[in-house]
Amino acid sequence: MSDITLAQADAIVAAALTEARARAFEPLTIVVLDAGGHLVVAKREDGSGILRYDIAFAKAYGALGFGFGSRTLAGRAAKAPMFFTAVSAVAQGRMVPVPGGVLVRDAQGRVVGAVGISGDTGDNDEAAAIHGIELAGLSADPGA
Repeated sequence: MSDITLAQADAIVAAALTEARARAFEPLTIVVLDAGGHLVVAKREDGSGILRYDIAFAKAYGALGFGFGSRTLAGRAAKAPMFFTAVSAVAQGRMVPVPGGVLVRDAQGRVVGAVGISGDTGDNDEAAAIHGIELAGLSADPGA
């Protein structure tokens, strides 16, 4: 397997939204990208803000670009803010260093895509992403 499939992406989104509703999260927007950073699935719940798609996409894209989850990006950005400001410019704004961007790995540990979620707190966004990825039978890698 080299990329996440549409069926897997759909399963991730469905499971993440089910978890979010069960835990009464704010309305979410979920983006699933393949390993090359291309959109596979995007879904926006009613009431999710107009910037949430861009934020979710940037969380996933940044995770793919660096090879680790956006939680790790957040920690590194706090230590090197000038570097991450420059990287954000290079990435044309497609990098948001806050939790909610999670790498997706296959059974062999290869990155096959990433999930980005925005709408609630970063911790809750990340929890929904991890839940969705794991219920879809893949491995979630949120970073340290």
